[in-house]
Amino acid sequence: MAGGVWMTSARVAVVLVAVAAATYGAAARQQFSYQVKYDDGQNIAPVFEGWEQNPDGSFNMVFGYFNRNWQEHPHVPVGPDNRIEPGGPDQGQPTWFFPRRNQFVFRVRVPADFGDSELVWTLVVNGRTERAYATLLEEYAVDDGLLIRNYANSSPPGFHQNRRAVITLEGSPRPTVGVGEPLELSAIVEDDGLLEPRPANPGFPRFQLGGPGYNPALGLRVAWYVYRGRGDRVTLDPEQFDIWDNDAGNSPWAPGWEAPAAPPDNRYRVQATFSEPGTYVIRVLAHDGVGVTRDVTVEVG
Repeated sequence: MAGGVWMTSARVAVVLVAVAAATYGAAARQQFSYQVKYDDGQNIAPVFEGWEQNPDGSFNMVFGYFNRNWQEHPHVPVGPDNRIEPGGPDQGQPTWFFPRRNQFVFRVRVPADFGDSELVWTLVVNGRTERAYATLLEEYAVDDGLLIRNYANSSPPGFHQNRRAVITLEGSPRPTVGVGEPLELSAIVEDDGLLEPRPANPGFPRFQLGGPGYNPALGLRVAWYVYRGRGDRVTLDPEQFDIWDNDAGNSPWAPGWEAPAAPPDNRYRVQATFSEPGTYVIRVLAHDGVGVTRDVTVEVG
């Protein structure tokens, strides 16, 4: 939907499946044709995923994005080309974008009296302008159960009782480091382990009605990655798995991929080395069916 409004919800997904089934009927087992794939030069569509209500009555507007590039990682600094209004332009959005579809990437908290107002995320990438409009329409309400089912493509045992992982950062949340000097980052992650681990088992062809199910890996997975700043100027050691839908690489969507075993002390460490000065945000993601993140802002001089 170039130039359109991007939103997802359980109701929308159900309607789309129903329409597809009715349209194709007896041909339901025929493979869909892929759109033309581009490695680079394409736009990014911001996506409004839905809203969550917080215990204090406020709301989280949840956003993701669809990068139509299969290889290019655009860097779009906060400003005219990457802004959220009103109240922006900076409301915690990423500036380093991974390829393809990335869901439930960040949240913007709005007050309990937000009412009929809307947030608008605007992205200008490769000369194309796209916007997502976030509102509190009832049909876009999401909760953890929906997020797990959306990710897992199923209702795994224990998903009703599952609680989000808890991340505790160690060290300064705003360290400084010189160019070329390794910086150790560490986080302790605790999880209830209610969702039984399983390897990724994508059905192939992926887009085939009546075909085998498409099931990314389950089980707690933790990775550090660049959220803001030029990611190609940062080296992470050990190398982290891809947090995005890379079904041909090292990611939870790749056939047979399994979540790595947790370290004995549940302490996840990485060394980040920067080849260029600037301000970077390195994010740690703990995902047990629902993603939880914490950020470290690094000043590199």
